[in-house]
Amino acid sequence: MTSLYLVGAGGHAKVAIDIAIENGFDVSACIGLGAEAPYRSVPVLEGDDRISAFIVAGQSGFVAIGDNATRIRVGASVRSSGGHLSTLVAKSARISPTATIGLGTIIMEGVVVNAEATIGDLAIVNTGATVDHDCRIGSGAHLGPGSHLAGNVHIGAGAFLGAGTIVIPGITIGAGATVGAGSTVIRDVPPGALAFGVPAKIRKASA
Repeated sequence: MTSLYLVGAGGHAKVAIDIAIENGFDVSACIGLGAEAPYRSVPVLEGDDRISAFIVAGQSGFVAIGDNATRIRVGASVRSSGGHLSTLVAKSARISPTATIGLGTIIMEGVVVNAEATIGDLAIVNTGATVDHDCRIGSGAHLGPGSHLAGNVHIGAGAFLGAGTIVIPGITIGAGATVGAGSTVIRDVPPGALAFGVPAKIRKASA
């Protein structure tokens, strides 16, 4: 049984713990705020210095932080310190044998990832999302629960798609962009922009 520590101790960490245990990991600890209650008896350890101790001990890690920018930053810090990041895939997810999933990424319950899709490192594909053929999802992106990407959609690094987002074929959503929950995206969204609505419209351009 492989030992795994988590960075983060909130709601996202609870989901990650469930999937990790389902896949046979021994979750040794969450690194977060010491005041947070343990979930499934996994202790919560306070202090970023704890990460170094787990790296030295050779344990694999997973960054269970929902905020994209923080997850990317912490993941980069773990890797630059010589730490290994594990990938978590729920057993109920259906992943094509020709799809590629990056390190430190989580694929949650009921997700479908189809032929030759590529998902980068430290991404979140949340509950019930679908990623169709030839999609490209950048590092640190987050697809919200029930979001659906048609074929050949490109999602930039660090982008966020809210719950229930629908994206038609061939669309590009730029790095760091945000798409509001329940939106239907029929036109490209520039990097860093905010878009929402049916159809989605650009509400705020990148600064």
